[in-house]
Amino acid sequence: MNGHEDRPGTAGRPGGGPERRARPEEEPREAATARPEDVRTEDALSEGARSEGARSEGAGPEGVGPEDVRTETDAKVAELEDRWLRAVADLDNLRKRFSRDAERLRAEEQDRVAAEWLPVLDNLELALSHAAGDEEGGAAPIMDGIRAVRDQAVAVLARLGYTRHDETGVPFDPAHHDAMATIARPDVEPGTVVQVVRPGYGDGRRQLRPAVVVVAKKAD
Repeated sequence: MNGHEDRPGTAGRPGGGPERRARPEEEPREAATARPEDVRTEDALSEGARSEGARSEGAGPEGVGPEDVRTETDAKVAELEDRWLRAVADLDNLRKRFSRDAERLRAEEQDRVAAEWLPVLDNLELALSHAAGDEEGGAAPIMDGIRAVRDQAVAVLARLGYTRHDETGVPFDPAHHDAMATIARPDVEPGTVVQVVRPGYGDGRRQLRPAVVVVAKKAD
């Protein structure tokens, strides 16, 4: 033996001295916090971003301000209101036109149907005129029946607005009369209806046909 013992911590170190360990406070360490100038830079960037966002929200798309957006919105609302009013007016005009057309078609159809009955009335009138001489005989009941049917048909046409015109002694009216002939009548004022060949029905626009008449003229 050498006569001395190796002391702990001296092995493997030149000179046999104890090995020196690094103290905890001397170990390298990274900075736990940012530098003050870095903090100020980040705060400035954050503030700038918030300001830019606020400007963007207030300005609207493409830098348009709130007043511009409001003006544009008001213009669009006014345009929509104008379109709505025009649509309502067009609809009202369409309704009125449809009502007029429906009324016109109804009147025309009524005129057409009523006019179909005029030949029937004419035949009844003809039958009455031909049998006038035999009325005192056995044909009297038949004549009464024909006359009743004729009067009933005339009343129906009158209720529909087609009044019968078969008056004599009235002035000739081109709106209601169709002159078939003229005759010299010194006892009658010229232009007076002296004979009704075929009665007329209706007035004005609702006239089915004018009365066919003979008119007095001045004697030569």
